[in-house]
Amino acid sequence: MRITCTALLCLALIGCGGESTSTDINAEAKPAQTFSWKLVTTWPKNFPGLGLAPEYFAENVERMSNGRLKIKVFGAGQLVPAFEVFDAVSQGTAEMGHGAAYYWQGKVPASAFFTSVPFGLNAQEMNAWLHYGGGLELWRELYAPFNLVPYAGGNTGVQMAGWFNREINSMADIKGLKMRIPGLGGEVFTRAGGMSVQRSGGEIYTSMQTGEIDAAEWVGPYNDLAFGFHQIAKYYYYPGWQEPGPTLELIINKQALDSLPADLQAIVESAARAANQNMLDEYTARNNAALIELVETHGVQVKKLPDDVLAELQRISAIVVDEMAAENPLAQRITDSMRAFAQQSKAYHGISEEAYYEARGK
Repeated sequence: MRITCTALLCLALIGCGGESTSTDINAEAKPAQTFSWKLVTTWPKNFPGLGLAPEYFAENVERMSNGRLKIKVFGAGQLVPAFEVFDAVSQGTAEMGHGAAYYWQGKVPASAFFTSVPFGLNAQEMNAWLHYGGGLELWRELYAPFNLVPYAGGNTGVQMAGWFNREINSMADIKGLKMRIPGLGGEVFTRAGGMSVQRSGGEIYTSMQTGEIDAAEWVGPYNDLAFGFHQIAKYYYYPGWQEPGPTLELIINKQALDSLPADLQAIVESAARAANQNMLDEYTARNNAALIELVETHGVQVKKLPDDVLAELQRISAIVVDEMAAENPLAQRITDSMRAFAQQSKAYHGISEEAYYEARGK
């Protein structure tokens, strides 16, 4: 009898254990939360390079998150006008934006530092300063009052000085010239006797074609060829003193970012870093072929700005940057940080990058 009861008790316990295990295995997993965001840009939809960067970013985020975060990209004017991206993201109309920080200079003067400073850091140096020199922390401090979190979102490398309908042989040729040139470069150009005009990328061609402006800087051969600027201007000048390391930005509404779980926030950051480097790689590869086509197929005259013109523009640039730095303590901290980094980088590049170019024969 005792043996029988013990056997029955064991069977009962085994049965209970089996039922519990079965319940655990068959329990339905809680579905992962998904998010749908809008990303507005200052570029035409799918425009080569600039406009494709946010698309590349969005695709990477969706793939890495296994569809948990989907981002729909809107080109300039599709949801908001190009120059209203900053406000749209700040107010939560869209969760994200992609553009250039100097577009918001009228609203946040020091924002121009985070696109490019005339005669300042190049692309390699900007990336290093932002990610390892304290630049990104200063950028986020600057944007915090606007409910925005910025990330570097691309870089085109040293740009061209621009397209002109007349030759520039001296500073006298800049006097009275109306040029599409934004940011700190635009302020320098105005101080030099010209007139800086703000135009979105999609407006430049028509503005030059109608004579509304006499010159324009956009990016470089890859994008300039796509816009057809060779059809409306004769001279193509270099170097891009006004934008030696133009950084683009991905801006995110802070509440939207905070709403994401930690793993999705990490995916957003990783995708931004990838998009930032990918753009520089693309421009480095494609500008070469585009310049050859502009010269050999379309007869564009590529010219270097005279040394005395560059020297005067550099002198004025230093004054403009000093004046902006003096506007408030944060602007001064940004300027000091960037300049200190530039000095360190210049010293090292003198025996690395520059010395190698010299040894290679440029």
